[in-house]
Amino acid sequence: MSHGQQATIPAAVADLARQVTDAAERIRPFVTETPVQQIEGLVPNIGVELFFKLENFQQTGSFKLRGASNKILSLSSKQAVQGVIAASNGNHGLGVAAAAKRAGIAAEVYVSMQVSPSKLQRIQEYGARIERTGNDPLEAELAARAAASAQGKVFISPYNDFEVMAGQGTLAVELLRQLPQLDALFVAVGGGGLIGGIGAYIKSASPKTEVVGCWPENSPVLYESIKAGRILDVPESPTLSESTAGGLEPGSVTLDICSRVIDSSVLVSENEILNAMRRVRDFKGWVIEGAAAVAVAAFVKNAESYRGKRVAVIICGGNASEKVLDKLR
Repeated sequence: MSHGQQATIPAAVADLARQVTDAAERIRPFVTETPVQQIEGLVPNIGVELFFKLENFQQTGSFKLRGASNKILSLSSKQAVQGVIAASNGNHGLGVAAAAKRAGIAAEVYVSMQVSPSKLQRIQEYGARIERTGNDPLEAELAARAAASAQGKVFISPYNDFEVMAGQGTLAVELLRQLPQLDALFVAVGGGGLIGGIGAYIKSASPKTEVVGCWPENSPVLYESIKAGRILDVPESPTLSESTAGGLEPGSVTLDICSRVIDSSVLVSENEILNAMRRVRDFKGWVIEGAAAVAVAAFVKNAESYRGKRVAVIICGGNASEKVLDKLR
């Protein structure tokens, strides 16, 4: 969407923006308002005012607590009694487990065989029951959805759900309160829940802000699907950005929203992702996960174009797996 057309927001985007505003009030007591920090010298002599929004300091180490909390707080009392089912190899599972524990409801998390031992342990520590199934995240997701349907429980998708998307978008409500003037925002994209929620709110509250979608070259599923105008089955290679990996459910609600709210797209290589992780670690002492480094890498790659601008990068989480940490050493 060009910036000249911004005055008329599509109804679906405007509706989601309103849901984000409601979600921000609903979840405020349950999530941490994460800090924004100005980062100087990450790209030397570039003349960009750069800020990081630090969701690695969220309670579960990732933004996913927001969407899970909004979904769980939106359940009817009858749904809450039944308990919920989710599928996730990490951050979404942690978010659902933590939000369910706080609300006093039962949660079951389906994980695929690729799950990292440390993330599995953390999900269990929040009291969720674990079901191992499928070789990849999409298989686990489809199995979990089928189980929820059979058992009459609410399935909480990591992205294919307006209440989850609205919860993730609350990050933008905080960000614009912390940084009212913002020229561009870099966001890593997997299933599109985060950028969909953020983008919808930004389009209504700060239409001049450019929303930049950032993908690993090895896993550009939603990127290719947006280009094609329909959900594609895109071959993937392993990526350090584990949180954004995996296919999209058929009929995902994120496709339409994301195609309307993403202004520009950047794809980054595995080498660029690893270099961004190292740069942030050496600069600030923070270990960020691969998905967060995708957004950092995308900014670093395009920093020259933002000279004189005020830019924020979403550091979406800090939960790097053992496998990724090994490469970081």
